[in-house]
Amino acid sequence: MEDKKPNDILLEVKNLKKYFKVGRKATLNAVDDVSFYIRKGETLGLVGESGCGKTTCGKTILGLYSATGGEVIYEGRDIHSLNPKELRSFSKKAQIIFQDPYASLNPRMTVGDIIAEGIDIHGLYKGKERTDKIQEMLDKVGLNSEHAQRFPHEFSGGQRQRIGIARALAINPEFIVCDEPISALDVSIQAQVVNLLIDLQKEMGLTYLFIAHDLSMVRHISDRVGVMYLGTLVELGGSNDLYERPLHPYTQALLSAIPIADPIVGKSKVQIPLEGEVTSPINPKPGCRFAPRCKYAKKICSEELPKLREIEKDHYVACHIL
Repeated sequence: MEDKKPNDILLEVKNLKKYFKVGRKATLNAVDDVSFYIRKGETLGLVGESGCGKTTCGKTILGLYSATGGEVIYEGRDIHSLNPKELRSFSKKAQIIFQDPYASLNPRMTVGDIIAEGIDIHGLYKGKERTDKIQEMLDKVGLNSEHAQRFPHEFSGGQRQRIGIARALAINPEFIVCDEPISALDVSIQAQVVNLLIDLQKEMGLTYLFIAHDLSMVRHISDRVGVMYLGTLVELGGSNDLYERPLHPYTQALLSAIPIADPIVGKSKVQIPLEGEVTSPINPKPGCRFAPRCKYAKKICSEELPKLREIEKDHYVACHIL
């Protein structure tokens, strides 16, 4: 990946690691040597099973977690080496939309004050300008100006997530980590929120890291997709390319589980079962994390962790057998 990087990169993650202490001697390797870049204006989807480290990766990129190792390069500087003043400036450019739209909103604050949190912290607008900005953001996310005086409990889940989106965008950021923003919503609302994010991206020139479980929705919104397994990035490629021609055995199994609405097509689809023991992310053994569940595994797979390398044009896989 080093030799063929484009010149429009907004953010680059290099060998990022985030470990958590579990007890006195055990260590949880939540994110383990992950590398990728995100171009300005694109959406990179990040998928994988629960507990694979997607959210931890997103929060470490933003500096909400301190990195155990590696770098997160934004505008030429590692955000984990910034001083508090510089980190505050970075937070104006990079924001997060949380998974739970109710738990992430202060129930004692009005919607207007919630949206204006970032505005007040950074001292961007006051008085009428502040009020006008709140109304502008409500309008952008499809809510009315009178909603500014209400409280979060008075809204539906989809409306609360729109409030969360308005709060993230109120300070005009460049980069947004969307941390499973639709997983807590009704299926009927999910498409509305995703389409809103797409429209806002085009209007405001935003760049997204879109973390999700819904593989079909990730394909719909993403330009490129990365697949994580137990803290490691196992495959990365263009959205259509990865979905139509998955190369890593785990990606193949993951995509084979996507339900198909057409009963005729769905009946002919073959799901790839995964057998074997799931490797523990606590003090993991050497080798590929997926090896115990991989029917193609060889001796080297249990001895050495594979590096992410280009197998086809702009399609990267971490696998010894390819």
